[in-house]
Amino acid sequence: MNIIERKNYRGVNLPGAHLERNNLIWANFQGANLQEAYLIKANLTQADLQGANLYRADLRGADLRGANFQEANLQEANLQGADLSNSYLLEGVGANLQGANLQGADLQGVNFTRADLRGANLQGANLQLSNLHLANLQGANLQGVNFQGANLYGANLHGANLQAADLYVADLQKSNLQEANLQEANLQEANLQEAKLNNVKNLSFDQLSKVKTLHNAKLDEESFTLFNELYVTA
Repeated sequence: MNIIERKNYRGVNLPGAHLERNNLIWANFQGANLQEAYLIKANLTQADLQGANLYRADLRGADLRGANFQEANLQEANLQGADLSNSYLLEGVGANLQGANLQGADLQGVNFTRADLRGANLQGANLQLSNLHLANLQGANLQGVNFQGANLYGANLHGANLQAADLYVADLQKSNLQEANLQEANLQEANLQEAKLNNVKNLSFDQLSKVKTLHNAKLDEESFTLFNELYVTA
């Protein structure tokens, strides 16, 4: 089946539907039930998926540029290698992406404000210039993620794996990095003002020396010692 672009499928019930490689550009799927649907490499550019149920949907390699995911349920969806650049995921309460697989996905410039990304796998994803204001990334796998210039103001990164993540010029003001793994993470010019760094793992002297600001950041004893060595004894 090859669905014609701009078609209206608002509220349709298509659980488990096979829509692989279909042309769904500009399609209206508002409130649709696409639970466990197969949308592998489908073209959903500018599609309206507001309030859609995409629980456990398979969207690997799908083209989701500019798609509207406001209030959509993407819990445990597989978005590995998908292109979500400039898509929209906010309307009051952020999209539910808890446990989603976004490994290697292109998420540049995506609005993830207040999105629930707890336990999500974003390893190697591109989140450059994305907006993750107040997003919940607790326990997420963020290894090697490109966060250059991203807005992580107030984000919850408690226990997240940020190993080798690139946080160059990222805004981490008031973010929660407690128990996060920062091994080899690039913190050059990152803003960590009022950030929570209690029990953070693998934070080095070299990383701290490149941070833009740590004003009023909450540090544990080990990190505080590094801070003093850097700013007090220098």
